[in-house]
Amino acid sequence: MSMKSPRPTLPIMLRSALFMLILVAFTIPYALGVMLCFPLPHRWRRRSVVPWVVTATWLIKHLLGIDYRVLGRENIPDRPAVILAKHQSAWETIVLQMIFPWTLFVWKKELKMLPFFGWALAATPMISVDRTGGKESLRQLVEQGRLRLGQGYWVIIFPEGTRTPVGTHRRYKIGGAHLAVETGAPVVPVALNSGEFWSRQAFIKYPGTVTVSVGPAIDPAGLAAEDVNTRAEAWMEAEMRRICPHRYPDNAARPAA
Repeated sequence: MSMKSPRPTLPIMLRSALFMLILVAFTIPYALGVMLCFPLPHRWRRRSVVPWVVTATWLIKHLLGIDYRVLGRENIPDRPAVILAKHQSAWETIVLQMIFPWTLFVWKKELKMLPFFGWALAATPMISVDRTGGKESLRQLVEQGRLRLGQGYWVIIFPEGTRTPVGTHRRYKIGGAHLAVETGAPVVPVALNSGEFWSRQAFIKYPGTVTVSVGPAIDPAGLAAEDVNTRAEAWMEAEMRRICPHRYPDNAARPAA
């Protein structure tokens, strides 16, 4: 069950507008620079986006007033993993890169058609798949994911497939769990409540502190992809009820795994 956001004040509206103007003005020339990095090795291409991420995160904190805290840092493995994370806004596509090392996202390939941002994305070693391809999509994910994990990258996947308002959830897709089983990489479940302050496709952003909770890693050895997916979903949904109890009025005693 979603809750209505409070009526925005004039300072909040002005900060939201200024944030968008600055980010767009900064992103367009920066994206052109990233595109020029296309001939470089994959590590340099990935490194080229770091200053943009750092700048955007700084603007989010100091202009929008949205900070974050991380619970469960001790659960982050010491080797590349598949991260299954909740997806509620654009916030996590930026700031999760500050929390986990050398991250790559799995994107739907049509995003590469977006002017500037998508063009720059195509120049980085991110993982693009055709989500309408069924088994072919899984094959693409495993092929590219195996390569990138082997190169030392962490792969972030949003198993619900799209941004989902806090307090609700969609069916968890099997792709991330399948990648983990095929490669032996651990799965790290991540719950977060960015949607409390930066909701889906919302222009207005509200100040506050996002909670990012990292769950115990799931070793896929000996498990089917369906089992890995079920365990991750159970922990993530239970943890959402713990960090955002007010968004779940039917909150039953479902302890975190």
